[in-house]
Amino acid sequence: MDTMTPVYGSGTLLLIAALAVAVLLVLIIVLRMHAFVALVLVSMGTAVAAGVPLADVPSVAIAAFGSTLGAVALLVGLGVMIGRLLEVTGGAQVLADTLISRFGEKRAPLALGIAALLFGLPIFFDAGLVVFLPIIFSVAKRFGGSVLMYALPAAGAFAAMHAIVPPHPGPVTAATEIGASIGLTLLVGVVAAVVAWAVGVYAVTIGWLGKVHVPVNDSVLTGGREVDEGARPGFAHVLGILLLPVLLIAGNTILTTLRTNETISADGGVADFFIFIGQTPVALLIALLVATYTLAIRHHSRAEIEGLLNDALGPICAIILITGAGGMFGGVLRYSGIGEALSDSLADLGLPLIVSAFVIATILRVAQGSATVALTTTAGLLSAAVAEADPSSLQLVALVLAIAAGATVLSHVNDSGFWLVGRFFGMDVKTTLKTWTVMETTLGLAIFVIALGVWAVG
Repeated sequence: MDTMTPVYGSGTLLLIAALAVAVLLVLIIVLRMHAFVALVLVSMGTAVAAGVPLADVPSVAIAAFGSTLGAVALLVGLGVMIGRLLEVTGGAQVLADTLISRFGEKRAPLALGIAALLFGLPIFFDAGLVVFLPIIFSVAKRFGGSVLMYALPAAGAFAAMHAIVPPHPGPVTAATEIGASIGLTLLVGVVAAVVAWAVGVYAVTIGWLGKVHVPVNDSVLTGGREVDEGARPGFAHVLGILLLPVLLIAGNTILTTLRTNETISADGGVADFFIFIGQTPVALLIALLVATYTLAIRHHSRAEIEGLLNDALGPICAIILITGAGGMFGGVLRYSGIGEALSDSLADLGLPLIVSAFVIATILRVAQGSATVALTTTAGLLSAAVAEADPSSLQLVALVLAIAAGATVLSHVNDSGFWLVGRFFGMDVKTTLKTWTVMETTLGLAIFVIALGVWAVG
């Protein structure tokens, strides 16, 4: 979706964005308006206030809504179907039992986080989180307490890997824009992601956020259906189903990178095939088919399986629509030109380069919601200054980390991921702000501190 020429200056647009967020919070938290209705209402009101022609407001809002749904609905739909099969056949419980037997009850959150860090290397945040839902809920149900004690370490691990480690699109684009080495960014990024997760996610969850009580509600997967204890598969079987999409996506990533670097031919038919089956929706579809015909078909009739999969989609309709509406709100803010207007005024802050990277990305993230847009816009803004400063290879990587840190902090109501996490784990807006927003901020700050260290060393 293109961006219109801003009607107002950056100060006015920023004020409009701030008022829109405030109105949205009042509608949802104080007046108890349904989040989907409130997001649509505020999105259209913001478009009008920002100067979008009245005749264009519906089409702009729908385009932003559809763009988000296109990215989320397929992944969430296929993912929860896989989750439903793993849950009702006992596969998720098998994985949970194995993790607990290896790490122990007290280290269950650590086990989930480490597993998510490994899975999160090739797989995107939303896809990884959806696939991990049944394991998170199984562990949480077994030990009780707040679901956040187990959910946040896993969700934070996926967020950390997605934010700063290639081949995820944000860090790859940022590195390319400022001329940083993708390979060096990968090597430093993996270490930085693990350290930032340990400090900014795991320690914060264990010490504070995990104590915010959110009851376990896994109806998004099971619809309240009891697990069929007689259908439990083996650990290797379940692990293979979970690893299948990860391996396919990893193959896609490797081949795409090799093709981009012209290491392999761009016309290879075999490579095209593996790139195709490694696209995230296709990989999840293949995993669903394998789960259906190797996991569920042994203990359920085809009619029962059809019913299970059909029922899996019901509870997530509201999640998908609210997430799409959150994307609509962020999309309207971007279309209004707020990002472009802010970029013009932020380009020369007079701050040290590494600090400017963090501050600009943070402001853009807070203003328009999308971490990817904040990453790519900030990198583009700084590219000329970076070329003039001529930093070392390691300092270039530090700049990528600083930009990613700013694009991570303060996830709130204009971020579709905020709604996805909040609704999956049964949190209202106030609780999501107290937990997910805080955790994303501590994660981003931890990444920035690491970036400062790398910059100093480089």
